Amino acid sequence: MFEKLALVEARYNEIESLLADGSIYETPDVAAKLLKEQKDMADVVAAYREYMKAKNNFDDAQELVKSDDLEMRNLAYMEIEEAKEKMAELTEQIKILLLPKDEDDDKNVIVEIRGGVGGEEAALFANSLFRMYSMYAEKCRYKVEVLNINETELGGIKEISFSIEGVGAWSKFKYESGAHRVQRVPETESSGRIHTSAVTVAVLPEAEDVEIDINPADLQIDTFRSGGAGGQHVNKTESAIRITHLPTGVVVECQDERSQHKNKDKAMKILRTKLYEAKRMENDAKMAAERKSQVGSGDRSERIRTYNYPQGRVTDHRIGLTLHRLEAVMNGDLDEIITALTAAAQAEKLQSQNQ
Repeated sequence: MFEKLALVEARYNEIESLLADGSIYETPDVAAKLLKEQKDMADVVAAYREYMKAKNNFDDAQELVKSDDLEMRNLAYMEIEEAKEKMAELTEQIKILLLPKDEDDDKNVIVEIRGGVGGEEAALFANSLFRMYSMYAEKCRYKVEVLNINETELGGIKEISFSIEGVGAWSKFKYESGAHRVQRVPETESSGRIHTSAVTVAVLPEAEDVEIDINPADLQIDTFRSGGAGGQHVNKTESAIRITHLPTGVVVECQDERSQHKNKDKAMKILRTKLYEAKRMENDAKMAAERKSQVGSGDRSERIRTYNYPQGRVTDHRIGLTLHRLEAVMNGDLDEIITALTAAAQAEKLQSQNQ
């Protein structure tokens, strides 16, 4: 592993020299590729350099152990233990950094939330989840844009599609796909009984134009009047768009904008992303063994998390994590959950590599 890391560092140094020469920027494409390659290696190289520094300290201390000075020998033994601990810690960190990177990690995402079992209460919780993700995205300095929404009269959401734009959005949100269960006394319930409702979430990495080539002849585009719980432009004009991709049967709708043109642009963004996701799933199916080693399959039917309001707790069933701070989580404090899910996924990948 460390021979490989020495080569990585050598390449990193080579790129640094190339970028220091201003002439490289005369070919922007080449410069951009080098900058990306350098960025991808930066964390690994930094950890490797820290490891080598600890190893040098270890080697120097081994020499000092031979000293005739008792105090010097004692200091050397302490230095050896510190260096060994640091080297072991950095070795594990480097192993994780060397895991194959998810090529979609830096992408924007499109999130779809749909109310499931529970009627109006599920729709109200879908709204709560949308608020939770929006607040977390804002905390990460990401931009949220609603692409399509179907609301209820009581302020719930039957279904919503929205994009989250920012570097690393997929790496943060990719484990959120699945069924989210809520246990609480519904706002619509007068008797005070606790109900269980469910909402499904799907998170898709946003496809770029160059990744998915769509033939216009494969599209059936229909216009219709917007529907929903209200709004001045609802049912007035045929601004809503429905696009059917004939070869796959994928159907997307967008009615959030007053402009038919804007709705079409948003619908095409959703369509490209869904087709890209289908392609990803097909590739994943070809690597079924690896798929099984991942935290969560992304299947909407898989119950991944329960939000229990009476007890103020959130439980992620995939990793057995329970937090007793539901209010903070619903206000967008998702870092602890997402960090734990990421760590679990990395641990499973490491384990599968060692088998």
